[in-house]
Amino acid sequence: MLKDFIKYYKPHKRLFFLDIGAAFFLAVLDLLFPWGSRFFINDILPSGSYRLLAIFGTAFAILYIIRFFLDYIVTYYGHVLGVRIEYDMRKTLFAHIQKFSFKFFDETKVGQLMSRIVNDLNEITELAHHGPEDIFISLVMIIGTFVILLSINVPLTLITFLLIPFMVYFTIKLNVSMRTNFRDIRKIIGEVNSRVEESLLGIRVVQSFVNEDYEQEKFDAGNKKFKDLRSQGFRLLGIFSGGIFWFASMLTLISLVAGGYFLFKGYINIGDLVAYVLYMGIMVQPIKKVASFAELYQRGMAGYHRFYELMKISPEIVDGSDAVEVGKVNGEIEFKKVSFRYMEEGAFVLENIDLNVKAGETVAIVGPSGVGKTTLCSLIPRFYEIDSGDILIDGISIGDITISSLRNNIGIVSQDVFLFSGTIAENIAYGKLDATMEEIREAARKAFIDDFIVSLEEGYDTFVGERGVKLSGGQKQRIAIARIFLKNPAILIFDEATSALDSKSEKFVQESMEILCKNRTTFIIAHRLSTIRKAKTILVLTESGIVEKGSHEELMSSGGTYSELYRVFTE
Repeated sequence: MLKDFIKYYKPHKRLFFLDIGAAFFLAVLDLLFPWGSRFFINDILPSGSYRLLAIFGTAFAILYIIRFFLDYIVTYYGHVLGVRIEYDMRKTLFAHIQKFSFKFFDETKVGQLMSRIVNDLNEITELAHHGPEDIFISLVMIIGTFVILLSINVPLTLITFLLIPFMVYFTIKLNVSMRTNFRDIRKIIGEVNSRVEESLLGIRVVQSFVNEDYEQEKFDAGNKKFKDLRSQGFRLLGIFSGGIFWFASMLTLISLVAGGYFLFKGYINIGDLVAYVLYMGIMVQPIKKVASFAELYQRGMAGYHRFYELMKISPEIVDGSDAVEVGKVNGEIEFKKVSFRYMEEGAFVLENIDLNVKAGETVAIVGPSGVGKTTLCSLIPRFYEIDSGDILIDGISIGDITISSLRNNIGIVSQDVFLFSGTIAENIAYGKLDATMEEIREAARKAFIDDFIVSLEEGYDTFVGERGVKLSGGQKQRIAIARIFLKNPAILIFDEATSALDSKSEKFVQESMEILCKNRTTFIIAHRLSTIRKAKTILVLTESGIVEKGSHEELMSSGGTYSELYRVFTE
């Protein structure tokens, strides 16, 4: 997983090496300053030379200016590096999720996905910047300090560093617990996000049933888990941070006590001891940096772990190696022994379906709830992958057509119309992103919604609200149909598009549907059987498959399943 993380540095390697290079020279400069103090005490002060004193002061003033610029590069460009990596990862993840089939979204909470796209990657910026930089600087500082300390006094250094193995063991032990804790926190915050999203999207249902207290209880349960995990995490962090500070302080104390003893015995002079203590102070800084990095690393890698999990999921539906782009299709559709089930070990929703629909033909699909009417139509644009059999458009298997060109030829209007929280014009233009205003208005006129739109104060610039909440069901349906007029597909699917509308709205939608369906292959799924009497072909789908096929008159005269359904729904 760490190897996979490193690949995100490659597009920004120049920035990375600039950051690391500046960090290296920054560490080298910090190692020079205590040496300068040693030289100042041991050589300059005893010499009484004003010239040496002036040179020393000038040289170190220049070094401090250089350090300022190095520090600026590390702080600014290092963070820019992190931001760019986070941007790349979020962009990659969003594009990856867009490729998943409906089956994935059926089984995954949107709030969890949002948490992974937004929250989980927030820590990546700091980790991507401080990770390599902090480790590199710490290694340079610790190794450099150790070598310099050995050059000052070997016995004193060996005594001081006896504590290091215990500190390493302590660090590794605590890191294991912190890693588990941070992963659990990422998981639970995703669940909390999912609960918030669900409750807010369903706020009208919540308030209409007066279930605010119930929703609060469910939210509090997840929020309490998050609080407990965070508290546990901060307890571990407190132990870790306090422990590292204790080890660092003990290193300084040992160097002072042992150094004082060595000074009394004449094994070291005062200048060397001052430099030694200063170097121990410097060495404490990378140790503390490693301590703070440990928390950052666990947070960042916990988020990256969840990012990595999603990226390792292969989209179920992808273009085949020999898939071809198709232009405008005629719209002849054939199902050959098609079987489908939602779960690998589950029961088949559709089994051995055979169907042939001529180009430009309108086919209505009726039947009891749950028999797979919507599923049957969802297989045509490959929203789900069939288990066996084949579906052909103009004689070409849909598996041999690129997904984009296949779906460009299909327009779908469902009962639950989704409108984006933009303007009416933007929602209509979703069918053709480069549409002109005149094209948008023409589509609206064909959908019998133009008069309503121009009557609004803001006209086509009217904001529809979250999911089109400011519009009625009929208005949203007609905007959705206008969107399809702009797309101009060869194949249409109406999934109970009028089932939730009042009579007046249904009349408008039916009229726009009739115009839209002209010379297009059309599938109409309807519960209101009176709305599909004009269909040339009506399919009756049950758990046994397609049991009847014919016109309204033919099916009524046969006295089968369709006639029974028609009497039930029209009585």
